[in-house]
Amino acid sequence: MQNISVIKLWVVIPYLVLAVFVLPILIVISSIFGEWSENWSHIYEYVLFDYIYNSSVLVIGVLFVAFIVGTTSAWLVTNYRFPGKDFLEWALILPLAVPSYILAYTFTGLFDTYGTANIMLRELLNYEEQFSLFPNVRNLSGAIIVFSFTLYPYVYLVTRSAFLNQSQSMLEAGRLLGLNNIQVFYKIGIPIIRPALVGGLMLVAMETLSDFGAVEHFAIQTFTTGIFRTWYGMYDIQTAMQLASMLLIFIGLFVILEKYSRENAKYTTKSSTFKPKKVNTLKGQSAFLASAFCFIPVFIGFILPISELFVWMYSYNMDYFNEKFWETATNTIFLGIISALLCSFFALIINFLIRLDIHNLSRVASSFLSLGYGVPGLILAVGIVQLFVWLDRYLLMESEIILTGSLIGLIFAYVIKSYALSNSAIESGYERISIILDESARTLKTGNFRLLSKIHVPLLKTSLLTSTLVVISEVVKELPATLILRPFNFETLAVSTYIYAAEERMIQASAPAIAIVLVGLIPIIILTKMIRSSRIGRQY
Repeated sequence: MQNISVIKLWVVIPYLVLAVFVLPILIVISSIFGEWSENWSHIYEYVLFDYIYNSSVLVIGVLFVAFIVGTTSAWLVTNYRFPGKDFLEWALILPLAVPSYILAYTFTGLFDTYGTANIMLRELLNYEEQFSLFPNVRNLSGAIIVFSFTLYPYVYLVTRSAFLNQSQSMLEAGRLLGLNNIQVFYKIGIPIIRPALVGGLMLVAMETLSDFGAVEHFAIQTFTTGIFRTWYGMYDIQTAMQLASMLLIFIGLFVILEKYSRENAKYTTKSSTFKPKKVNTLKGQSAFLASAFCFIPVFIGFILPISELFVWMYSYNMDYFNEKFWETATNTIFLGIISALLCSFFALIINFLIRLDIHNLSRVASSFLSLGYGVPGLILAVGIVQLFVWLDRYLLMESEIILTGSLIGLIFAYVIKSYALSNSAIESGYERISIILDESARTLKTGNFRLLSKIHVPLLKTSLLTSTLVVISEVVKELPATLILRPFNFETLAVSTYIYAAEERMIQASAPAIAIVLVGLIPIIILTKMIRSSRIGRQY
């Protein structure tokens, strides 16, 4: 009887979590049916077109560059041998550790009129003090470069995996038909991996649309900057929610497009015809061009910003690693650990229920919960604020505000955003646990709770650790939701970096920015191990 009640409790958990997760998003969407203020009329008349135009151009530009850089570099490292290939194969994912807003800050610190690069060149060439040798980066073109070279690894990772699993026989058939190497790449290689490619590009599009720090620093009017300014500039949360709902619809269109593109699209090779890839050695000019093409994204997206941050830091004798920095770092790690533990717990319970196959709806709930990763932090923040205001006002009915402006809202947003990462790690861990173990446990009359705690959890230790570390890394980088939901005078590393950069105090921003990048390297290390163990079909 007790066992039955426990099972029923566990069955309910996913749906309770799902209901709580979707409430902020439903609140944002419901704003469409509310009143439209004079502020909205002003936005519609003067700036809405700019939001749509800039967001569209930005996304299209980033998708194009990320497609070229990600797919070409993945093709080169999976099909050819060239100088530096072993290093570049995993180094190409390093820019994932650098948030877009940090690359934006270092770009302006380098290439502005009084930036490091311009000062060094003026001194070298004896030019006038005001003369700028580099073009202005605070525009759409600069933003496209920043996002492209921090987000292309999403495309690189999925296309590399897909290229590794392509059969050599298909490529050879193309060459027998008279296609050269470039034609084989575009006419055979790319079409075959289209489903994976679309998925990677989808991630790039969502990350670009949801960004706030970089576009705000470059003074580009997008949906995210509009939402933030409407809320904090006009003090109009209703209009901010309506803008957020439009952004959500914008993102929804990309999701629908992605689903449509990948529906029933399967490009596979029959095992009987599969032939492992033959890795060809490039020589001379071709080898140099391949090495250069793969090195440039690593240089722009990782080496350049990291070098600049360390130059700033050491030029001031690390003075900004002070008491305030350590307090900010402690706040960040605390939030990261709490969020990671909650994400891992929910993902563990839901995947365990799926394992038990108690109800198929558990799988559906998990899928919906994973969609939270694609919802911009700014939209979540808007919805959570409204939810907590309502709870404080009508449900708790306390004279003092309890939920609004507390850390609970911040952790809530982090969990929604990061659940997909935890679920991915734990789901893959469960795939490696044989169902025979469960059957053996049942023959010994082992209860579900004991099965989970005594058998599954010990076997999932690596997956749980990976889940925890990846979520902490994601929380450390999150900026938009943190800016809105943090309590008064509560700072994280991302907020501290943003505040310094907004005040053009780039030197001070170096300490928290370096800390963010170093923590961001955690999932990179995990991915590196995965890359080194996934060299399928290679011949050396």
